[in-house]
Amino acid sequence: MTAVTYVMRAAGPQDLEGFKQLRAIAGAGFTSLMLDDAAMATKLELSAASFASDATTPGTERYFLALEHVESGVLAGCCGVKATIGETPPFFNFRIIREAQSSAVVGQRFDMHVLIGVNDFTGCSEVGSLFVRPEHRAAGVGRALAQSRYMLMAAAPHRFREQVVSELRGVVSLDGVSPFWEAVGRHFFRMDFAEADKLSATTDNQFILDLTPQHPIYIDLLPAEARAVIGQCHADGEGARKLLEWEGFSFSNVVDIFDGGPLVSVQRDHIRTKRESRRVRVIADDTRAASKRALLASPRLNDFRCVSTRATLVSEGARAPRAALSALGLNDGDEALIWVSDAH
Repeated sequence: MTAVTYVMRAAGPQDLEGFKQLRAIAGAGFTSLMLDDAAMATKLELSAASFASDATTPGTERYFLALEHVESGVLAGCCGVKATIGETPPFFNFRIIREAQSSAVVGQRFDMHVLIGVNDFTGCSEVGSLFVRPEHRAAGVGRALAQSRYMLMAAAPHRFREQVVSELRGVVSLDGVSPFWEAVGRHFFRMDFAEADKLSATTDNQFILDLTPQHPIYIDLLPAEARAVIGQCHADGEGARKLLEWEGFSFSNVVDIFDGGPLVSVQRDHIRTKRESRRVRVIADDTRAASKRALLASPRLNDFRCVSTRATLVSEGARAPRAALSALGLNDGDEALIWVSDAH
């Protein structure tokens, strides 16, 4: 029998201590984990309620997934999907636009780039909160965790919006300093980056609406160190960005108003893992003959679980290890969601 090392499952209040540990490890700029204990508990309660919901359309649901190391029971990582963003609280970004300048009198023609505040992605779904503890970052664990979000979408597409976005953490130093914030945000918000980041995670973001500049900001007027990080992601987020691009996400010329990190987007039904997933009958088979890397998931949100395994698609369904079925609470012959890699 092929053992299952990790299970990706719905997170809930029972995971509070584990998420407090992840918060301590993640560091500055990881907004979705920068919550105090009470706010974190509330977030996990909302996650449990969202999975248990019988919603038929996307609303305020927040699906938080826990990466559980089976042998130790340790919470090894997390990720999440927000069914709808931008309605409550507001969702603000800076769009980078090009402004042409020319004068026939002096024979000059050049372009300048400016930042303008937008709410272009109000009413989208969002994937994010991807984090894996350093000691578990091996053997494709992060990739499988990232893909589990799209298996979740495949389980109930009607509960997610047609456009999906993701914000990547921008460049922030080990001591929590953001060059972009120092050059832009600090002048308008009059607070440290860490304070603004925490307020963004724990309030309704009315302070952003109140204080965000209402006029364009000329990028050429910013210090070189701030210009250099616009649209760039944190070194720890490069892997996440590559995974998003592999799924079909692309840079939207929109950046975070706090750290200047990039926002990427894609149509929900164009996401590679979701597009290539299918519902099948699973057959318990421990032979591994001709099997490929696969993700196997329970097909319903209210008991959603997902594992990385080996499987083979056959005419009658999919053959997968008995341990993978057991980890999902499935029996031989049950329906499951599966995604199978092209590579062995």
